[in-house]
Amino acid sequence: MSYNINSFETNAHLVESLSEDIAAHLRDAIKSRGGASLAVSGGSTPISLFKQLSILDVPWDKVWITLVDERWVNADHADSNARLVQQHLLTNRAVYAHFIPMKLDSDSPFGSEKALEALLAPLPKPFDVIILGMGGDGHTASFFPGAETLGIALDMENPALCAAVQPLTAPHDRMTLTLKTLLQARHLVLHIVGDSKWQVLQEAIEDGPAEILPVRAVIHQKQSPLTIFYAAQE
Repeated sequence: MSYNINSFETNAHLVESLSEDIAAHLRDAIKSRGGASLAVSGGSTPISLFKQLSILDVPWDKVWITLVDERWVNADHADSNARLVQQHLLTNRAVYAHFIPMKLDSDSPFGSEKALEALLAPLPKPFDVIILGMGGDGHTASFFPGAETLGIALDMENPALCAAVQPLTAPHDRMTLTLKTLLQARHLVLHIVGDSKWQVLQEAIEDGPAEILPVRAVIHQKQSPLTIFYAAQE
C-alpha cells in the first residue's frame, strides 16, 4: 500500500487545501509539458471543490478536463456528471478549459469503449491529476460491487482506457476509466467527507477482496501513491 491521509475538520477547509494542490500540479504540468489533464468525479461531494477550482489562477486554456466515470444519460439529464461539471467547474476562470465528456450519442456504453477512447485521445496522458470519490458501498469510479464487468474494469492487464459497467445497486449503465488508467495518473486523490464514509474507508484499508469493496483496488496498490483528503463534516 502507498497512501497518505490529509484530515480536515470541515470540507470547506479541505476544499481550500485540495484546490490549491490540484492547481499546483496543473501548473507544473503546463510548465513542463505545455498542457495538463484532469479527470474528476461526479456526485454532490465535489461541487464546492469545483467552484473553488474555477476561480484559481491556472492557465485553463491549456487544461483538458474529463470525467472519471459517467452515467449513460444525456448531458441535460439531472444525473449527468457532465452537467455537474458544466455548471460548477467550467465557469469563472476555468471557462477556458477544454472539456471532453464521457458520453457518446449511442444507446449503450457497452460496445462504445473504443469510440470513446478515440474521443479522449487529445487529452495529455497519463493524466496529471485524477480526483476520485467513494460511495457508501465502497465503490469508486464506477467500480461497483457485484457488477458483471467489474473484473474487466479492475484488470491491470486490460489495456483499454475505459470500460462499460452495469451497476446492480445504482441506476443507469456507466462508463468508467479502468483501474490501469487510474493508476497511471501522476497525482491520484481520493476525496471523502463524513463519518460514515470514514468507516467504510477504515474497512477498505483492511485486507479483503476488491470485489466486495472496490475502493481497495486503489488503496492496496504500489503503482501510484494515493493521497486521501478527508473531512469530518461538510
